Amino acid sequence: MKKLKTDVFKGLFESEARNILGVYLSRDRATVVCLGLEGGACSVLGCFSVSVEKQEGQPQELAHLIWDGCGQRRFNFSEVYVALDCAMYMQHSVHSEFSEPKQIAATVRFDAEEALAMDVAELAIAFKIASSQQSGSELTVFTAQRKVLSEALVSLQADNIDPVAVEPDVICLSRFIQQNVSLPPDLHILFGVLSGTNGYFKTFSGTQETTGARTFLVGPKQDRNVLLAREVLVTSALVRIGEPINCVKVFDSTGSVNCQQLGEKVGIETSLVDLVDAAAASPETLADCPDPVEFAIAYGAALSGLEKQRGINFRDDFMPYQGKKVRLQKALKFLSVSVACLMLALGLYFQLQLWQKNRYRNRLFKKFEKDYAAVMFGKKPPAKSDPVGKLSSELRRIRDVKSGQLSITGEESVSAKLTLVLEAFNNCAAQTNLNIDSISISTKSMSITGDTSGRKNTLKLFEAIKKSNLEILQQRLDTKGGRDSFRITVEPKK
Repeated sequence: MKKLKTDVFKGLFESEARNILGVYLSRDRATVVCLGLEGGACSVLGCFSVSVEKQEGQPQELAHLIWDGCGQRRFNFSEVYVALDCAMYMQHSVHSEFSEPKQIAATVRFDAEEALAMDVAELAIAFKIASSQQSGSELTVFTAQRKVLSEALVSLQADNIDPVAVEPDVICLSRFIQQNVSLPPDLHILFGVLSGTNGYFKTFSGTQETTGARTFLVGPKQDRNVLLAREVLVTSALVRIGEPINCVKVFDSTGSVNCQQLGEKVGIETSLVDLVDAAAASPETLADCPDPVEFAIAYGAALSGLEKQRGINFRDDFMPYQGKKVRLQKALKFLSVSVACLMLALGLYFQLQLWQKNRYRNRLFKKFEKDYAAVMFGKKPPAKSDPVGKLSSELRRIRDVKSGQLSITGEESVSAKLTLVLEAFNNCAAQTNLNIDSISISTKSMSITGDTSGRKNTLKLFEAIKKSNLEILQQRLDTKGGRDSFRITVEPKK
């Protein structure tokens, strides 16, 4: 599991303070600078350089070293910008018939293929507009092998480093100079910068950047004074900034350039510039970064995070950056899962509360059911009505019966039913020679079994029962041993 905790959401939700990683990337080495941006001010939080031997798997190994170096130094960053070493791209001058950037971007590949007279299908192309006229635009076009860039990007992404932009190193160096070096407004300056392996030339007209930029390789045994003298003259002839170059500023990472001799050879005022002092970084901070030029380039790459409009970016041509979109999707996914888990937890909580209440209610209802049946002659409490209301109604009715407000006629209680039956028997018992074998009383009706001296007397009994506000539901008559037997079912009239 990765030890480095990259703050992927910090860049999304914080605009005033954030950390940005700038990486100078070549085939076998890399320099990393972590900038802290707060309130428009930049501070170097740390930097380091790593390198690998020339062997297979260089991009993967270099990406691992970058990631491990960030983890050891506890760099927390929200965005990454990469400066591509000049040995990994080429620079060309191309003419476009259009002046609108969108039209140029749509046709630059065809223009480059025509100007270079080569197939550009395997190349990643980035461009910068040098000048525009009615007849079209002059472009500075940078080309790099797609395969090389793809291997580098995939290796970095495998270690959770997804660059927002991949730019030429000379562009990043120019950005560093503009940000940190004081540029007199009345001079037309040519900056000559030499690293351990590369040389860079960049022109400025006062404080404004011009389109003149050159890069070249520097051999380990070359005389840098001779090399600079030749390249200054060549660059001065190639680059046109409106006015002749009248100032040359030089920085050499090895410190072997003699500015006085160089000025005499080129005939232009020449002076040294210190990139390390310009960056305002302490020697302790730069201890792990041996080449100041590579540090300045990585610093300039990180400064790209301050620009509102993206400039030259190889990723625009292929493998577009999707980091913010992916982070937003991850944030929304995480928020959705969190909300779903919260809703599920709330649902389970309330379901548990409901289950416990229903369980307690069922226990009370079972206990109540027994008590209800005991006072309501076996009836069960109604499931969909108010049993308490039924009991209250029954209590009021009993009180009314006892107080005489309600007659016993039509009463459904056992005593009332039996009273009605006995009243009917007393009215006709002597006349009918009545014998009663059994009386069964239920909550709804009564079943009576007996006999009389004859059918005529049995009918008199039925008349007496009806006069007592009882209704005969069923009857069964028979004659046995000279007696007229009967079995009837009666209930109070409603």
